[in-house]
This record gives sequence, structure tokens and C-alpha cells, in this order.
Amino acid sequence: MAFPRHRPRRLRTTPALRRLVAETTLEPRQLVLPMFVADGISESRPIASMPGVVQHTRDSLRRAAADAVAAGVGGLMLFGVPRDEDKDPTGSVGVAEDGILNVALRDLASDLGDDTVLMADTCLDEFTDHGHCGVLDSAGRVDNDLTNKRYVELAVAQADSGAHVVGPSGMMDGQVAAIRDGLDAAGHTDTVILAYAAKFASGFYGPFREAVGSSLRGDRRTYQQNPGNAREALHEVELDIDEGADIVMVKPAMGYLDVVRAAADLSPVPVAAYQVSGEYSMISAAAANDWIDLQTVALETLTSIRRAGADIVLTYWAADVAGWLA
Repeated sequence: MAFPRHRPRRLRTTPALRRLVAETTLEPRQLVLPMFVADGISESRPIASMPGVVQHTRDSLRRAAADAVAAGVGGLMLFGVPRDEDKDPTGSVGVAEDGILNVALRDLASDLGDDTVLMADTCLDEFTDHGHCGVLDSAGRVDNDLTNKRYVELAVAQADSGAHVVGPSGMMDGQVAAIRDGLDAAGHTDTVILAYAAKFASGFYGPFREAVGSSLRGDRRTYQQNPGNAREALHEVELDIDEGADIVMVKPAMGYLDVVRAAADLSPVPVAAYQVSGEYSMISAAAANDWIDLQTVALETLTSIRRAGADIVLTYWAADVAGWLA
């Protein structure tokens, strides 16, 4: 039997050939490491549902952040975990100068300067006693406009503390425009807004709720997006770009690669995707049972997110990947 002249397998015969013709690359500089820092703990505390991930003390955070940056990770996304007694209905500890997130941002800004991209989660859910991403009205619903005012205060406090990037994740209408105006008025015209533009009401957030000690009662379906709505997601992306977002993000990533691809096709700004806690944990659990190989599957999933069009990927494996690819 005569073989055809075009034999794609020719380009797969050696590692060097495969590397030469690779269409999609995965590099540590494209990855952002989400990190949790908790108030009132004396040593780092493992997160049971996220093997290998911890709530850091200020000191352990500084060491882990320095190691990740030295390994080549592109950025760090910081989440603060206050003490339960410091939570209140408006999440005031998130704005406080001595609040755990703002203190930790100053620590890392002092240690790392511009050697990394320091990002902050700009949301209220970690700081409120009800666990919602915004301020509640008298009927117990999230008040969009009052919440945006708090987001502006959060963003300015985070920029004051050294964040290069603020990440509004609450899915309030008009949040990007409000934050942009607030940052500019406070003199933070160079602070980047990473908008969680298409954040879906997903079942994959479960382990994250443990990671931040969430006080949530009920659900967030009145402000996070319906998982079945792709057109609506792209409309949200376009709105955030129009409002001044410097980067737009899709969250979760693996179940929404079609949305990542469509966002990348329409967006003139970089597109990020968040491989969330549940995605991380289910792969970790399968690997712990020897059903899959952790490194192989982690790299495969991250490559798929990049192939779908994400310029930036948030993943709890960011530092590990930097080591694997070294």
C-alpha cells in the first residue's frame, strides 16, 4: 500500500520536532497563582478539599510568594480570610488599612516590588457575615449600586496597598466603570482592572468556600450567570470592555472553553480564565486514587485552556507547573 505524500506523523517523530511545531505553548509567565492569607492563625492551615493548598500566615505567604516569583510564575492573585468576628454586613474589614488582605498586599509589594504582577480579589464575599458578594437591602437582596460604591472603596484601598491589578468578581452591573472612575479620582490611573466578566453560578466553587471560610447562606444566582447562557456571557464581556476593563476573565475555565474561545475572538484586550477550586480538586482526587497521572492531566487541561484562547490562566498549579516545565 502506498502511503500518502502528506504524513502528519512525520512531525511527531521526535520531542524536538513536536516542540518545534507546537501550536499552543504553556509557559509559567502566562500563569497566575491564587493565594489565601488568613488572619489570626500562627501557622499555615491546610485546606482539606484542596490538597496541597493552604491558608497562609503573613510570613508563610511571603515565603511562598517569593518562591513562586523566583520560579517564573507571571502573577499572584491574593484573597484575604478575616477572622469571623471581624466580618460584618458591609465587609468593612476589606477596606480597613489593617485588614488582612491590605496588610498582606503591603507585605508582598515591599518584598517583590515590580518583580511580579500583584493582584487582589476585589469582592466582599470573604468579608461579609452573610457571605454574599455585595451589600444587602432590607429584603435581603444584593443592592447593585450600594455594592459598587463598596467595590470602589475596596479597589482604592487595594491600590493604596500596592496592588498592580484589582479584580472585581461580584458581577454587579456597572462595576468596572465605577471602579475605573474611583481609581482615577484617587490617582491610581495606572492600576489595571481584571474584570471577572463572565462568572458563572457554578458547582465547581465548593472547595473555594472552604478556602475563604465563607459565611454564605443561599446562593448567588441573582448576580452570577446562568451556566447555559453563552450569548449573555459575551454581552457581559463586551460591556466590561466598554466600561474600561484592561483584562477580561471567564470563570470557571474547563467547563466553559467555548466561552473562552468566543471571548478571545471578540476581545481587543487580554483574556484570562480561572481554573477554579473544584476543577483543581477533582483532578487531585482522581490522581490520589491513581486513576490518572496528576502532572500529565494538569498540563493537558491548562494547555486546553490556552488553546481555547486564554492569554492568562489562574491556576493553583502555577508554581508546580513552573517547576515541571523548568
